[in-house]
Amino acid sequence: MSTPDEFADEVADVRSLNALAETWRTAPDGARRFVPSFDPRSGGTSSRVLVLMQSPGPQTIAAAHAAVCSEDNPGPTAAAYRAARIESGLARKEYLRWNLLPWELPGRIRPADIDEGRHALSVLLKALPSVEAIVTYGSIALDGVMRYLPLDEHARLVPVIAAPHPSPANGRHRSEQHRRSVQALRLAARMRRM
Repeated sequence: MSTPDEFADEVADVRSLNALAETWRTAPDGARRFVPSFDPRSGGTSSRVLVLMQSPGPQTIAAAHAAVCSEDNPGPTAAAYRAARIESGLARKEYLRWNLLPWELPGRIRPADIDEGRHALSVLLKALPSVEAIVTYGSIALDGVMRYLPLDEHARLVPVIAAPHPSPANGRHRSEQHRRSVQALRLAARMRRM
């Protein structure tokens, strides 16, 4: 349980990130879209590891204005990720969990959506000067990062470690999926700036 002073520090670490999230709440066509807030218990702008999922899940979306992109969210995906993160030894203050596509996408994800997510990732990485590794969960997040690196003129080169998405839909190989998630996070925790 956080003390009020610790919580104030936690909030300060994500204040500028939440201002960034507010800019993403307006779509290019001017419409408002759902974007959760950043987790105040994460490493915020001091995070060494960026954990990148695909897009906000149904449980996060259901939380509406109180939504936070967090391992504490209800649902099996957050629970599977949290179990892997704890087993890996990656401290909560060392990482920031976010989505390649920070906003809700009600339909199928198109290449144009991934490209828009790539631009959002570029802006996010500029706000995270301490990031030493990115762990992607699922093919959409990995595709977005792999498009960011060669297409962004000022791309920041950091190691990328891919893991299967922790969704129950990927349950066919659940034990392997968990081991790969734990190992990806463990490797990211060991990264040191060169």
